[in-house]
Amino acid sequence: MDNFAIVGVAGYIAPRHLKAIADTGNDLVAALDMFDCVGRLDSSFPDCSFFTEQEQFDRFCSKLRGTPQGINWLSVCTPNYTHDAFIRYGLRLGMNVICEKPVVLNPWNLEALMREEEQTGHEAYNILQLRLHDKIAALKKKVEEGPNDKVYDIDLTYITSRGKWYYTSWKGDNHKSGGIATNIGVHFYDMLQWIFGPVRENIVHVMSFDRVAGYLGLERARVRYFLSINADCLPPNAVQGEKRTYRTLSIDGEEFEFSQGFTELHTKSYQEILAGRGFRIREAMPCIQMVHDIRNAVPIGLKGDYHPMAKLPLARHPFGWEDVRY
Repeated sequence: MDNFAIVGVAGYIAPRHLKAIADTGNDLVAALDMFDCVGRLDSSFPDCSFFTEQEQFDRFCSKLRGTPQGINWLSVCTPNYTHDAFIRYGLRLGMNVICEKPVVLNPWNLEALMREEEQTGHEAYNILQLRLHDKIAALKKKVEEGPNDKVYDIDLTYITSRGKWYYTSWKGDNHKSGGIATNIGVHFYDMLQWIFGPVRENIVHVMSFDRVAGYLGLERARVRYFLSINADCLPPNAVQGEKRTYRTLSIDGEEFEFSQGFTELHTKSYQEILAGRGFRIREAMPCIQMVHDIRNAVPIGLKGDYHPMAKLPLARHPFGWEDVRY
């Protein structure tokens, strides 16, 4: 049994990490969050010490260092822009770290953390759970065993509806979340380059506060993508089914179905990490570079090979803010 600490325990993604810690037979001894609505701890870790101030959390963890009760692992479930600091904190305190995606917002942040791993002798891992999805792993195998000169035509569409709260929260601040491509798309970009090879061309057609559409020329795929958090972008078949999330991936005109099988992927990620087969943070570099380049690109408009949904009318910000770049 290993001892875990977690930061960001009140957040959206934390329950999956709590379940993974429990399912792998480990113990959670310390948790930190500025919000105190953490009754979820009662279900698996009622004896976990909880803190709302980082100074107290740090003192508690530091006192345990070098003792039989010392903390081996830190799970990071905090807002995107804080990942860098908390990973660094865990490594320097003698812990290995498991961090939600995106591991950081910029490539140079990742390079610095990799140096921190070397200096501390501890390891940091990123949750890249789509790589562990059975159907996605099977697709990778199929591509690898197929013709070497085959280049696939892919359309990726992902719409996950968010309300007005999104724009008030840190997620609506590009400096904190990294924008739409980073916040909701980074795991898809990682999956695509993992299967179809590195980026050769990265074009952005449309980018606004609620969507991004573009083209990725990968080594073995031509990818048109459209990502959005605006429910008005949902296609009629999704709305009629009263669905608020729409996810589809077509490969050479055929639907690739992978909407099921997500519920246990965090537990599987923890199992792989604890067995020494997890994805180290350096493996996230290609997707971090991709979303960084998308975030800083100048959209070219509806030119060239663009996703059909890129033509949808742009929305006005719900609070009336002007989107100064576009």
